[in-house]
Amino acid sequence: MSCETLQTVTGAIRPDDLGRTLMHEHLLIAYPGSEADTVNPGPDAAERFARCVDRIEELKSLGFTSMLDPCPSDLGRDVELMAKVAQKTGFQIICATGLYKQSEGSYPYWHMRGNFGSTVGAMAEIFIRDIVEGIGGTGVRAGIIKVATGPGEMTEYERGVFEAAAQASVETGAPVTTHTDEGTVGDLQQRVLTENGVLAHRIVIGHSCGTSDHDYHMGIAHKGSYLGFDRFGLDMIHPDVERVASLVELIEAGAGDRVVVSHDSVWCWRGQPFPPEVEAAAIQQWNPTHFSTHIVPQLKDLGVTDQQIDTLLIDNPRRFFAGDKLAALR
Repeated sequence: MSCETLQTVTGAIRPDDLGRTLMHEHLLIAYPGSEADTVNPGPDAAERFARCVDRIEELKSLGFTSMLDPCPSDLGRDVELMAKVAQKTGFQIICATGLYKQSEGSYPYWHMRGNFGSTVGAMAEIFIRDIVEGIGGTGVRAGIIKVATGPGEMTEYERGVFEAAAQASVETGAPVTTHTDEGTVGDLQQRVLTENGVLAHRIVIGHSCGTSDHDYHMGIAHKGSYLGFDRFGLDMIHPDVERVASLVELIEAGAGDRVVVSHDSVWCWRGQPFPPEVEAAAIQQWNPTHFSTHIVPQLKDLGVTDQQIDTLLIDNPRRFFAGDKLAALR
């Protein structure tokens, strides 16, 4: 069953109106605890707004019209900033509800609450309210659910978050996007979500480009979910040359209709989680224009066509948010 509309931070649109879309970028990230760094608080509200507007204008000059910022609620999500930037630029931004992985999210809060019973229902209630009614008092509604695991395993806490996300997805029809580390656990994420009622084609297994394991990629693809090749530019985690080779291999295997691309770039940080010189060096490549300016030429040199690139950037995001079922792979 197709979805006639999807929710952006400035209102509902049709999936057909998405256009060229990046599926995993962040206007702002704040790790829990960043509020304690009063010496290095990060850019103020005016600078954050100006920086994000500049980034969006760069994307518009490359033909992009939409993006997903899948920041979960416990990683500094600022939907009012997203809405202001979207209103200023006319850009379509989709925000998320959800919770991050145990090691870097709000686990201490939920661990304390869990001493008095299961937290799955309470998490699901929050996700549903963010999607149906809006986030806090902002009136901004989430269009997707974001969940995450750490490297190599899904903890008991993370499994509870996934079960809550599945409940919310089944009740609201919202799709799910995930975070994986080091190209691991995506197959388990897919299994937990689908066993709890989420349709496979309503799932993006994020950061799948953290590994070059083609069998891993194809296993997820064959079971009907999307693969997020959404960390282009992050060579320190996995080299782009291998991401490109893996993406070409997937396209040649007929799975190009279930890959979405992006960078996972972060435009503003609260606090200073990285030394300034490290951040300055990283953004030379790790920025939301990198796929268009550096990766697309490499793909074309390897025989990928303009139509296949449009499939990654236009057709697949539209199909994902529309809820269209994917064709079976041979």
